Amino acid sequence: MSDLAAVNAIIHGRVQGVYYRAFARRRAATLGLTGYAHNLPDGTVEVHAEGEKEQLQRLIGHLENGPPAARVNKVDTDWSEYTGNYTGFNIRYHTR
Repeated sequence: MSDLAAVNAIIHGRVQGVYYRAFARRRAATLGLTGYAHNLPDGTVEVHAEGEKEQLQRLIGHLENGPPAARVNKVDTDWSEYTGNYTGFNIRYHTR
């Protein structure tokens, strides 16, 4: 069986208003991951993704670069257990 995991990433820098969430959704979907991306009030973007650990690590690499208009300063990651609670990868347009 595949090595399944979850990762929560907080992306710092110029990451809002530069299509960062759409970029994260495209990359995650291409990698077969589920979860979501959304803007946080402090100007960061949160990405929560679940799936195969190797694919999650690839996603983190993409998140560290971001789309062309973004400037990523730092990506904080927090690994956790796979839950299977998500279908697809979505953009959330509201805060919790």
